[in-house]
Amino acid sequence: MLALGSALTASGQDQDQNGNVTPAGQLLSPTAAPGSTFESFNPELSKYPDFRPSGGAATVLSPDKKTLVIVISGYNLWNDPTGTQDPIASTEYIFVYDISSGKPVKKQVLQIPNTFVGAAFDPSGNTLYVGGGKDDNVHIFTRSDDGTWSETGTPISLGHTGTNGVTPTDVPPETAGLAVTPDGSRLAVCNLENDSVSIVDPRAGSVIGEVDLRPGKINPAQHGVPGGEYPYGVVIKGNDVAYVSSLRDREIVAVSLGTLGEQPAVVARIKVKGSPNSLLLNRKQTRLLVTADMEDVVNVIDPNTNSLLHTIRTTGPDYVVGDLKTYKGSIPNNLALSPDEKTLYVTNAGSNSLAAIDLGTKSVTGLIPTSFWPTAVAVSQDGNFLFVTNWKSPAGPNPEHFTNPINSNAANQYVLQLDKAGLLTIPLVTDPGTLDQLTRTVAANNGYSVQPDANDQATMAELRNRIKHVIYIVKENRTYDQLFGDLPEGNGDPFITQFGYDVTPNFHRLVTDFVLLDNFYTPGDVSGDGWPWSTAGRETDYGVKSISENYAGRGFSYDTEGTNRDVNVGYPTLQGRLAVAPYMTPDPDILPGAVDVAAPDGPAGQEGKGYLWDAAVRKGLSIRDYGFFCDLVRYGTTAGKTDISAYQVPLERDPASKGLQVAFPAKPALIRNFDPYFRSFDTAFPDFYREAEWEREFADFEHNGNLPQLSFVRLMEDHMGNFTRALDGVNTPEKQQSDNDYAVARLVDRVAHSSYKNDTLIFICEDDSQDGPDHVDAHRSTAYVVGPYVRHNALVSDRYSTVNMIRTIEDVLGLEHLNLYTATARPMTSCFDLNQQDWDFVAQPSAYLVFGTTLPVPQNPTVSVSGGIPAHDAAYWAEKTKGFDFSREDNLFDPQLFNRIIWAGLKGMAPYPAARAGVDLRRNREKLLEQARILHDLETHLPVLAAQAR
Repeated sequence: MLALGSALTASGQDQDQNGNVTPAGQLLSPTAAPGSTFESFNPELSKYPDFRPSGGAATVLSPDKKTLVIVISGYNLWNDPTGTQDPIASTEYIFVYDISSGKPVKKQVLQIPNTFVGAAFDPSGNTLYVGGGKDDNVHIFTRSDDGTWSETGTPISLGHTGTNGVTPTDVPPETAGLAVTPDGSRLAVCNLENDSVSIVDPRAGSVIGEVDLRPGKINPAQHGVPGGEYPYGVVIKGNDVAYVSSLRDREIVAVSLGTLGEQPAVVARIKVKGSPNSLLLNRKQTRLLVTADMEDVVNVIDPNTNSLLHTIRTTGPDYVVGDLKTYKGSIPNNLALSPDEKTLYVTNAGSNSLAAIDLGTKSVTGLIPTSFWPTAVAVSQDGNFLFVTNWKSPAGPNPEHFTNPINSNAANQYVLQLDKAGLLTIPLVTDPGTLDQLTRTVAANNGYSVQPDANDQATMAELRNRIKHVIYIVKENRTYDQLFGDLPEGNGDPFITQFGYDVTPNFHRLVTDFVLLDNFYTPGDVSGDGWPWSTAGRETDYGVKSISENYAGRGFSYDTEGTNRDVNVGYPTLQGRLAVAPYMTPDPDILPGAVDVAAPDGPAGQEGKGYLWDAAVRKGLSIRDYGFFCDLVRYGTTAGKTDISAYQVPLERDPASKGLQVAFPAKPALIRNFDPYFRSFDTAFPDFYREAEWEREFADFEHNGNLPQLSFVRLMEDHMGNFTRALDGVNTPEKQQSDNDYAVARLVDRVAHSSYKNDTLIFICEDDSQDGPDHVDAHRSTAYVVGPYVRHNALVSDRYSTVNMIRTIEDVLGLEHLNLYTATARPMTSCFDLNQQDWDFVAQPSAYLVFGTTLPVPQNPTVSVSGGIPAHDAAYWAEKTKGFDFSREDNLFDPQLFNRIIWAGLKGMAPYPAARAGVDLRRNREKLLEQARILHDLETHLPVLAAQAR
């Protein structure tokens, strides 16, 4: 078992403030290559001169190689000074650069309502076609004699009225890759959510054909056979054959375009390694090169025989990768050839690097550092410059996130708004010594070259001997400062604490009794990528790109928790799916097979089995799922526009007593190992009853002596919402936070007083920290380690992330590492003391639960009714959140508004003094806390004076 150390040093927090460390702990050095420059994308909006977009998605070179176009398709919603979303700024962008002299010169920025990765020049170079993303169209831009670009006419509509989801209207259409024939007579457009390719006559401005890529739609004898789904990229060979990458089904589909008089049709399918994304043909069109996530390879295909010749690993040269070469996670996603076509350049999103590959030796000769999550690369005509765009950036502090309701969200500090992208220009690296140095920099940035730590190894080995059970709890969306800014220790800001000791007394006691982790980060921006990070220790390239678009309302389904287009793909057959989702369209060709487009592979290439539970099953350990990765559609009343209220699962406090199944897992490993009576994500249902159901099973396990070795428990009421339907009066933010606090504490309490007390560790984290302010970083969050051999009364300021927590679970249970991220992360050794076996904990409900709900909680003599009065009643919160969809996490369309409502309701007019952003507040805490207490009293009794005091 590998035990490599982290790339981070003790000064990690300072580095983070300088913007060169990712939330997962990788270092960034984008301008390490001599002469390289990085320029953030700046659309130069007159109203918002500081606005910078995220989501650099594609680079497109003009036929004469003098113009570089970059397609921006990120979150990119922006608010005006009143906090209202400004439609003028909240668009996507096309950046046009002149690269005729080598270095890029920005010439123009074009705005487009929506787009996603697809753009192509016509052969003349005077027309640019850009896909419209969820708008299901193609925009046409033309260049005038003075060199400026403008849109011509109306976009070409592709004419889709539905998609291939659980119901036809569940997910909007989405254009992806786009290509033009060399003679300019045809466009091929990937319809990502329709599993088809549209063939367009650009001169007539009309669709002349569409090819469904699914085998069962071509040949009825192949109903239920996977193929062609989630078409992403496309290139065209000659004027007649398009090659399309199928992300989900891991194949390249060859499609005749009908230019020779025949009907457009699928003519070949080429199985490839990994999940193929970007494609590239060489000049002679004798080789088709395809990057692939999951397997970290370039697939090399002969398009004349439509056969896979070989693959090339992109992670790095063997001398720096070493034993890590068995792990995946470099995540190649785009590629470009040198002018002599001897060198292939590949963007490795997972390692923030550009790989230089010698096509003669079929190996990586070196790595060049890039910015965060590179997405595309282009090469200048003379080969002397490389142009790399990226998707996002480290977030940094967001202390003004929803802290000024007068101006609403004018600060624009929602985590997805803090992501920025740019253009990295790298002069060609010709000196072998320089390339070697850059390669070693990438290795160091990612922890490839750090030697195992002897203390880590010894501590984990001893824990492995003593610990037989792990309970892993994942919660929802809180920052560190939101909960723990009021603690007497740690780097917390009490001025922005929303759910302090009075609301979350048990969480406060857990971190004071055991370890207070005040430098812990969630790599995910939001739940959509937070859950992959929390369960697999990584995310996929498709997940990164689709989730930010989804959260901006730019299309895409939420595909990162087991379902795809709301189809439960944990069941491979239509019969199995209809048994748990009888409302779905009864079509055997909708995503057939147990294949999940966003699921990472296992370390040995086990398709879609790169999760922590998969590693445990491979090890032969027993697992149990309580609410992770479930199909949530049946908690609501609609699927898309289809009424499914007849199938809605009722809010039943004790479903086990009635034999009522309330959970529907979407992963094969979990379907075989889950509690059917544990309700998954539903903010109307208190965590109190979830924990009670967990206790029911735990009692049986304890009686029979067969507690699973790894349990996954979802306690999620700290997400908040559904104030109208919430059971038992748990219907304000304070009560829902207190409910989550008490439920987690009850679980800890039950273990502490059980026969499993001395051999069970409990790990707890948030999936992300998107829903609140933090003076250090928008990704800084709360985390807990509880049980035997955990230190007592300890402040731990080592920089850790969710990846370190998963690495620790791997080591404690003796699991194989899931991927490059967990293999190179350090375990959380600083949390443990091998001499500290004894431990205890007793849960106590807060005043908000005792006096403000009808939950059957015990009395707590230490609290009074005055300490549990919510800022507002349920009617207030229901009115303020009217129209929000709480049927699944983050399905709010406007999460910024939801967070702003929470802050305004709890904090009133309180703004934030930005001077504290990024400051280490571990010192002089007593004085800081006293200032916060005084201000709190002023806010309670004299709010106007309090505003002046701030």
